[in-house]
Amino acid sequence: MIAIASVRGLSSLIILLTCISFHITKCLCFIGTQSSTTFSNHLVVDKSRSHLFQSTEASEFNAGSHEELLYALGVNLGRQLGDIRPLVEDSAELNNMAKGIIDVVLGRLDEPSQANLLMKRKDDINELLMSRSNNLKNQLMEAGRSMLEEMKKIDESIVLPSGTVLHPLEPGPSGTFGDGTRPTAASSVKVHYHGTLPNASTFDTTSGGEPATFALGQIIPGWKEGLQKICEGETVMFGIPPEAGYGDEGSPDGRVPGGATLFFKVQLLEVLSAGVGGTPKLLGANGQPMDSGGSGGLLGADGRPMGS
Repeated sequence: MIAIASVRGLSSLIILLTCISFHITKCLCFIGTQSSTTFSNHLVVDKSRSHLFQSTEASEFNAGSHEELLYALGVNLGRQLGDIRPLVEDSAELNNMAKGIIDVVLGRLDEPSQANLLMKRKDDINELLMSRSNNLKNQLMEAGRSMLEEMKKIDESIVLPSGTVLHPLEPGPSGTFGDGTRPTAASSVKVHYHGTLPNASTFDTTSGGEPATFALGQIIPGWKEGLQKICEGETVMFGIPPEAGYGDEGSPDGRVPGGATLFFKVQLLEVLSAGVGGTPKLLGANGQPMDSGGSGGLLGADGRPMGS
């Protein structure tokens, strides 16, 4: 059963393997048409393998038919297995792997035969998985660094000391970049963000939800460095090399593989504390910024809020 357990662990490894999907330009589509065109010249496409994975459609079955129902069941089971394409390099490998899957699910290979085969080849299986994983990790790293280099060439992009690239997208309320309150290393901020890997897969986002609030001291170096360069209300793109992100180990939750370059669209909504620059804010009795045009929470001579 040790060998079988190793194979069942394949599903977690596939999370890393599927980080290479060969559709890299989608990652930065929100930079804009010009930027997307720039990145489209640097697709990482393995054309020698593309013929192995021709797409199909469920529409080949009559809607509502029993055949469609069984096909849907197969799709559900396949989704639980995960994408096996990154594990194979040619059609012969794909056929052999598919035969193994089919022989097990159809009962063509009995339990003792399965256990014997897996025990005999368990070391070879582990070696193969590690080899394929390392190859794909290297591809992910190379793709990310290539995209980061292209991002540096986009007009108005700024390269920060850590290697993080900042590309401005939308200015703040004044209409001018760099005009407003900026965070410091001691600040807490409120932001919306959308984070992707080089293959366009989203690993973290506030899209469709509440903005995130955190202290700059709690975040990865690329974020901490980049946020201190932008002002309230501005929207930018961060390209963060692994050295300023999660390094060779990846994120603790496994969503970011080791060595991955990260791309974030970030909107700095508010500097909550320890900001610099911008127009001074008058605080009311409740310690919150006062609205313009009213006494808000100003205290009078009697120590009570004015206007009450």
